[in-house]
Amino acid sequence: MIELKTPAEIERMHVAGRFVAEVLTEVGQLADVGVNLLDLEHHARGMIKRRGAESCYWDYAPSFGRGPFRNVICLSVNDAVLHGLPHDYTLRDGDVLSADIAVSIDGWVADSARTVVVGTAAEEDLRIIRATEEALEAAIEVARPGNRLGDISAAIWAVADGYGYPVNTEFGGHGLGRTMHEDPHVSNKGQAGRGLKLRPGLTLALEPWLARTTDRIVYDADGWTIRSADGSRTAHSEHTVAITEDAPLVLTRRG
Repeated sequence: MIELKTPAEIERMHVAGRFVAEVLTEVGQLADVGVNLLDLEHHARGMIKRRGAESCYWDYAPSFGRGPFRNVICLSVNDAVLHGLPHDYTLRDGDVLSADIAVSIDGWVADSARTVVVGTAAEEDLRIIRATEEALEAAIEVARPGNRLGDISAAIWAVADGYGYPVNTEFGGHGLGRTMHEDPHVSNKGQAGRGLKLRPGLTLALEPWLARTTDRIVYDADGWTIRSADGSRTAHSEHTVAITEDAPLVLTRRG
C-alpha cells in the first residue's frame, strides 16, 4: 500500500532528513587514512543518541540479511557497495567509502547515502561517484506530479549508460515514511512513461548505485555486505525526496 503524506507530515520527515544529512556530513569529514570503521559507527551512534533519534537499521532483519543488523550505519569499502557491516577495518589512502544511514525522529523516517574517497583520489573513483550523483540529480528532476515511476528509473539508467556503467536491478530505491521501506520499489533501470503515476505526497528514497564493470553482486560471509561480483570499485548516492505540487523537495540535502 502506498501512503501519500500531507505537507505537515513531509515537514516532519524533513526534520529527520536534516539530521541524516548532518550525520553523513560528519562521517564524511571524519573518514580519513587511519580511521577505523568502528570509530565511524560509534560516532554515528553517539549522534543518534544525543538527538533522541532512532536507528532504522538496529535490529533490522529483512529476508536478504543474515540475522538482525546490529549497527546504525552501513559502511561499504571499495568493491563493497550496499549494506556494508561495520567491522574492524582501518581506512587506507585511496579507499572508496560509501556510508548509508536511515533514522526515525518522532515516528518519521529519512534515508540517505554518499560516497567519498579517503586520502588520495583516483580519477576513475571520482568518475563513478560523479556518475551516481548525476544520476540521482537526474532522477530528482523528473520526480514531479504527472510523471511516472519509470521516468525516474529511465533517468538514472540514462546517466549510468552515458558513463558506460552497467546497472543492477536487484536493489534500488523505495518508498518510505513511517517505516524505512515502503511501496513502491524504484528500479535504477526502466522505461520512461511506464509504471505508477507520481502524485504529490509520495515520498521516495532514490538511490543509484553502480559498479565499474559489472551488474552482478555477491555477498560477504557476514550475510549483509554486498560487493561487485568482479571486484570492481563502486559508488552509491541516495536522497529522500518528496513529490510536491511544485518542485521536488529533497529532504536529506547536505549543506
